[in-house]
Amino acid sequence: MAQWAVIIPADRWATERLFHHDTVTVSGGAGPVDPDDEVLLVVGGEVVALAHAVKADGDDLVLAYQRRAFDEPVPATELGLDETEVRIAPVGPEAFHRLAGAIGRASAAAGPAAVAEKKTWLVSVALPIEAATPAEAVRQFWSHVLELGPAELPTYVWPSGDELAMQAFVLGQEANQDPEEEDED
Repeated sequence: MAQWAVIIPADRWATERLFHHDTVTVSGGAGPVDPDDEVLLVVGGEVVALAHAVKADGDDLVLAYQRRAFDEPVPATELGLDETEVRIAPVGPEAFHRLAGAIGRASAAAGPAAVAEKKTWLVSVALPIEAATPAEAVRQFWSHVLELGPAELPTYVWPSGDELAMQAFVLGQEANQDPEEEDED
């Protein structure tokens, strides 16, 4: 079983940050990576996930996530990757285990990762909609959600039972929604 670093294209990375997927597909990236090989996913010089390759048809590389570090990526400077050219690079066992451990696993071969303590989060999208009936309001709501999408529509999230900790997110990142604070800057 080999160990690799795979650089995810920027457009694919943007999608991965917005939506929860079990796998990520790198078009035309199968190359030397075999099923069950271990992979560090790299974006912008940082390791963002640990994955293993799965069998796929064609020339696409399909990677199943084992551990994500999307919100706290690990610097990958020791890999010495030139992201303008390299898409897939072999990684030595010591560097691989050090980086994999830094995102929560001592080794991809050590079995399932310890599950971090999970909390219950409340997530909300609220839109003021004028409509004649509740059913019409719901139809308009979903039309607005599809039209605006995650690039324009703020989503609010807070830990269950702590409404004062509410935060707004746009495009998967915290976003200030207070126009008064924006005027002060």
